[in-house]
Amino acid sequence: MFKVAVSSLLTLVAFGVAGATQAHPADTANVPEKLPFDVPYGPPLTLTQARKVIDAAETEARRRDWQYAVAVVDSAGNLLSCDRMDDTQLASLAIAEAKARASAQFRRPTKAMQDAVSNGSTAMLSIPGILAGEGGIPIVIDGKLVGAVGASGGAGVQDSVIAQAGAAAVAASEN
Repeated sequence: MFKVAVSSLLTLVAFGVAGATQAHPADTANVPEKLPFDVPYGPPLTLTQARKVIDAAETEARRRDWQYAVAVVDSAGNLLSCDRMDDTQLASLAIAEAKARASAQFRRPTKAMQDAVSNGSTAMLSIPGILAGEGGIPIVIDGKLVGAVGASGGAGVQDSVIAQAGAAAVAASEN
């Protein structure tokens, strides 16, 4: 009987402590007024635009003598086009596609996800589709997200250089 009473008392104390810690209101002093990465979605990229992205990305890769895989998705994250240059590591095509998809669906460069994890926000790793590595870049035309490009084949910073070259080519030609 004594064990049951002590057990019940400990349970009540535990729930009381848990309830007390959950009852505190959130700290609103540091809440931003605007949502981060709040870029509206626009009409999806066309196949012609996707090929411009890939051509520009591959041109940059060849200029640097790098082998790359490049994938382009529309604003919903659906694959439009992809290429893997000769001698690019085989896994890079799947990685490039995942980077492009994550960038479009979360409306941000995948480097922002990498930075968040590096800064201790590991809870985001439990969100499906997150990719915490450089090389996914949103494509924005007229202030609207129309797709994204992902690149893979080298170090993260190299991936970003290739993806940025592709994104810039179509964004510049359409703005």
